Amino acid sequence: MKLILAVIQPTKLDGVLQALQRIGVTRCSVADAMGFARQRGQAETYRGAEYQTNLLRKVEVEIAVNDDYLEQTIECLEQAARTAPQGNIGDGKIFVLPIEETIQISDDTRGTSAI
Repeated sequence: MKLILAVIQPTKLDGVLQALQRIGVTRCSVADAMGFARQRGQAETYRGAEYQTNLLRKVEVEIAVNDDYLEQTIECLEQAARTAPQGNIGDGKIFVLPIEETIQISDDTRGTSAI
C-alpha cells in the first residue's frame, strides 16, 4: 500500500479528479496548500502598496492506493496535472510514501481491503 501526495495547481484540480475517476480511483482527500520552489513567489498589490509574496497557492491531493494501482495512478496524475504538453515550472510534485497499515474505522477492516 502506498500514499500518493500530489501538490498541483488549483486550476487543475477538477481535471485531475475526473481523470482519477476514469481509472477507478474514487477516494481521495484534498487540502489547500501554500508553497514555493523555483517560482520564487510573485509581486502582489494591496491598497496601492506592492509587496512580495513567497508562497503561492497550491492544492494537495492525497490518495491511498494498493501497489497494483500505483503506476497507473501516478501516470494519470502526471498527465492530468501538467499545464502544457512538455510541462511548466510550478506544475507541482508527486510524492509516494509507504503505508504500514490501513484500518477502516466503521467496521475495523484492515489492510488492502480497507483502501
